[in-house]
Amino acid sequence: MAKRKLPPVLYGGLLRFANRGRVGGQGVRREVAAADSAGAEPTGAPDRHLRADALRNRQLLITAAGAAFSAHGAEVPLEDIARGAGVGIGTLYRHFPTRDSLVEAVYRHEVDVLVESAEQLLATLPPDQALEEWMQLFVRHVATKRGMLAVLKPMLGTNPSFYGATKARTTAAATKLLEAGVAAGNIRGDVQGDDLLRAVGGICMSTDHDSSEAAARLVGLLFDGLRHGTRSEPPVAARASASGPSAQSSRARTPLPRGTRARWRSRGPGE
Repeated sequence: MAKRKLPPVLYGGLLRFANRGRVGGQGVRREVAAADSAGAEPTGAPDRHLRADALRNRQLLITAAGAAFSAHGAEVPLEDIARGAGVGIGTLYRHFPTRDSLVEAVYRHEVDVLVESAEQLLATLPPDQALEEWMQLFVRHVATKRGMLAVLKPMLGTNPSFYGATKARTTAAATKLLEAGVAAGNIRGDVQGDDLLRAVGGICMSTDHDSSEAAARLVGLLFDGLRHGTRSEPPVAARASASGPSAQSSRARTPLPRGTRARWRSRGPGE
């Protein structure tokens, strides 16, 4: 009786033909499973369990995905993200089996960067400058989050604990920066961390997706308001002397041409 050939089995990057001989199909299946498990990279495991090259690939994918989501939205082809990271699409799927898992990883990374940067900025800059730099970082964070919103919003809605934890960490970072500025005397003390996040986020969401410069400029105006009334703000008299006489006082000292007043008085309403 002729032996029936099974279809080819692909594993370990090689094409193998498995025949049902005396060793039986069970042995072949065990061999395939062992090869797959040996070459697979765990998707949900902590980063410390990954090999150095696998960890590097994961970080490259998260960075490339963040840039792509910010520029083109969450529906950007995954092949483009893999190409931007310099890896194959198979490597992307080994780390992130679904688009949702990639979006979640990017969002967690963005929050980690925000929280860690607050500590780093306070260690290297005066409190008010640290807050200003962090607010601009938050603008970029919102741009990335905005690009992922179509996928991220339902995900956060079904997992409120995840959203609550990330929001609490970001609010705590904003509060720490504000409190440092208040203690230094150059940030007003009547603003809470969640107020700041709502204000910056509202500015970013109200501007066009491509108007990042406008958002950054408006956030700069918001930061000036945070310093209003503190000793870091120059007095009104100093600002006036620095900019020269006001246009109004200059006009008041300039005599009108002869006959101008008479013509003004002769005009009726609406002329």
